[in-house]
Amino acid sequence: MTAAEVVLSWGAATHEGRRRRVNEDSYLAGDGVFFVADGMGGHDAGEVASALALEALSPLRDVARVDPDVVVDLVAAAQERVRGIETGPGGRGAGTTVTGAVVAYQDDVPYWLFVNLGDSRTYLLSAGTLDQVSVDHSEVQQLVDAGLLTVQEARHHPRRNVVTRALGADDTPSPDFRYVPLVLDDRLLVCSDGLTVELTDERIAQVLLDHPDPQDAASCLVEEAIAAGGRDNITVVVVDVTSGVGGTDRTTTTPRGAFVPDEDTVPTGAESWRGGASVPGQED
Repeated sequence: MTAAEVVLSWGAATHEGRRRRVNEDSYLAGDGVFFVADGMGGHDAGEVASALALEALSPLRDVARVDPDVVVDLVAAAQERVRGIETGPGGRGAGTTVTGAVVAYQDDVPYWLFVNLGDSRTYLLSAGTLDQVSVDHSEVQQLVDAGLLTVQEARHHPRRNVVTRALGADDTPSPDFRYVPLVLDDRLLVCSDGLTVELTDERIAQVLLDHPDPQDAASCLVEEAIAAGGRDNITVVVVDVTSGVGGTDRTTTTPRGAFVPDEDTVPTGAESWRGGASVPGQED
């Protein structure tokens, strides 16, 4: 796939998992735009929410030069669509996480513009090292940041699925943004938490290293997550930077005028959601 001068190769896979009847995940991939959304809400509202959110973001595929202001406007449109979903009497309200990246240019230099709301994740595999680029908007991440939980303890905490920021809340949430230069042979991973609750980052990294083809890598990650338990929907998008950029130099700084990473989560209790729900990972 080609986004301006940059050439990308990608693969994607999704599965409802072993315990869910409906796949509430959605993904958007191609033309330099790669997102995963993990929906929540009763009466199939999560499936609708994730699809509508990514439909609202799909115009990014036709924008010649993406910047955060464009993304903010489209996120606001996605919020309006999700808030408009009817969940019926007793419905807990629809919502969805959104995470991913879009190719953006500053002074003709290509960057990944990372965007995140919620606890789905975006990773970057560079020079054999896997780094989580997104910051989880979740209660357990706040506890980890405060030094009250270890990363390992957070994986098994009973409130690990409670998100603090996502589309569908009463107020339009503010996405995190981060610019990272595109580097030849880097690999992008965008996934729902159905992957990360089953596989450690170390195992994810090994699968990505063992499978050069992005479609093979995406499919293998989903298969391993199912084999490990498949407790939630699982969606994986893998993207390779194959040509059109420089080598391994990542010394380029964040471009002037760009949004800087927001490392803070926003504590939003369940009472801020219609119907009082902010738990995408629990069974309906």
